[in-house]
Amino acid sequence: MTSHRPAAVVIMAAGLGTRMKSATPKMLHEIGGRSLVGHAVVTARALSPEHLVVVVGYDRERVEEHLAAVDPEVRTAVQEQQLGTGDAVRAGLTAVPADFDGSVIVTSGDVPLLEAETLHELIAEHDKHGNAVTVLTARVPDPTGYGRIIPGDEEGTVAGIVEHKDATAEQRQIDEINAGIYVFDAATLRDGLSRLTTDNAQGELYLTDVVAIARSDGKRVGAHVTPDTMQTEGVNDRVQLATLRAELNRRTLTRHMRDGVTIVDPNTTWVDSTVELARDVTLLPNTQLHGATTIDEGATIGPDTTLTNLKVGAGATIIRTHGSDSEIGPKASVGPFAYLRPGTKLGVKGKIGTFVETKNSTIGDGAKVPHLTYAGDATIGDGANIGAGTIFANYDGVAKHPTHVGKHSFIGSNSVLVAPRTIADGAYLAAGTALTEDVGPGEIAVARGRQRNIKGWVARKRAGTKTAAAAEAALAQQAQQAQQGEDAGTAPDDQQS
Repeated sequence: MTSHRPAAVVIMAAGLGTRMKSATPKMLHEIGGRSLVGHAVVTARALSPEHLVVVVGYDRERVEEHLAAVDPEVRTAVQEQQLGTGDAVRAGLTAVPADFDGSVIVTSGDVPLLEAETLHELIAEHDKHGNAVTVLTARVPDPTGYGRIIPGDEEGTVAGIVEHKDATAEQRQIDEINAGIYVFDAATLRDGLSRLTTDNAQGELYLTDVVAIARSDGKRVGAHVTPDTMQTEGVNDRVQLATLRAELNRRTLTRHMRDGVTIVDPNTTWVDSTVELARDVTLLPNTQLHGATTIDEGATIGPDTTLTNLKVGAGATIIRTHGSDSEIGPKASVGPFAYLRPGTKLGVKGKIGTFVETKNSTIGDGAKVPHLTYAGDATIGDGANIGAGTIFANYDGVAKHPTHVGKHSFIGSNSVLVAPRTIADGAYLAAGTALTEDVGPGEIAVARGRQRNIKGWVARKRAGTKTAAAAEAALAQQAQQAQQGEDAGTAPDDQQS
């Protein structure tokens, strides 16, 4: 598609959002891995405008801080009072040079499904006909509550926009509605904004009046009808937020499936629009992928898995796992029931198994942490094997300390490694070891108390219990077996062979 670059994009994002009933500004509510205004900024930036302005108002400090993280190059303008869409755009133009020329796109921060391609088409229509204003419109089965597009004499032109409450019965039969997204010639926009009045029921400055002014001046006003009406849907409350979140997810999954990803159950799979999936990835039911997660070719994720900001290598398998800010190597396996905390790095063909929690730990190629282990601040060498029930005791109550386990070392089950510790390559720890000293290459460490069995303890200390009865019966049986052995050894000589 031919690129149509606007001189400026103004995103209106100053509203109170009272129907959200939230302490969070409406523009900062998220769907698909981005805030509402974040989606608007990403879409606008795809057009490569000379100037990109977001008009802020309610709780503007939080919104401005968020915008700086989303797009450091974005400019903000403040609408001190919410006096209508015309006032918002007028405030937005204060952030750009007063004499700039070209086309200006005006859109809203709460239409997260709007795509850059649609805006390209809108500008193309605007340029093709030399319009002063071009309005994005949609045809809907129930236009109740929307502004109606009154067609002009010439095909594709707009005679006016009539709000639902002001429309006649005949006008209310029109199914083409104003989406609230426009392209203006800069001079037309500046002139129209300077002539707005608050002579209306709401006492506000309406951007639609700029359209009427342009038309009354004999300028051409056109419309571009989008067949995808969901792109024009805005968010005003939590119900609409949920509806568009589900629709965005459906579109995201559809795109990935068409690109070669297998999604076994789209109804229970949620993937942020920021996630990258290679071909032949398989997502099993109840999988959620968030943030900057990337999954390489042939990996299988799920079921019942939630990953945020994970990098997963080709051919890896992650089952019933919760993980964030971690890296999983090619052909590695994780889970089920694993917890990957930030800073986890698992090497090629490595294993993090059942009921294992890792944090800030590097596990080498082919190394195994199969089950029931906590590994914090650990470096585990290639090919090492960590036995069940091992604890890397990294915290002394004040600071965290590291533990290094060498290549092809073996840690026996139920060991505690009291950091900071170094276990050299090719070393062993006996099961049940509480390690407080380093271990050299080829050594085995045994650190546990000597076993002592105290006879008769149960009879003395737990008399009358089922345990005591069982012990008494077992002792009687042992005595009987011993007696039988003695009897067999003292048989008369003539009965012996």
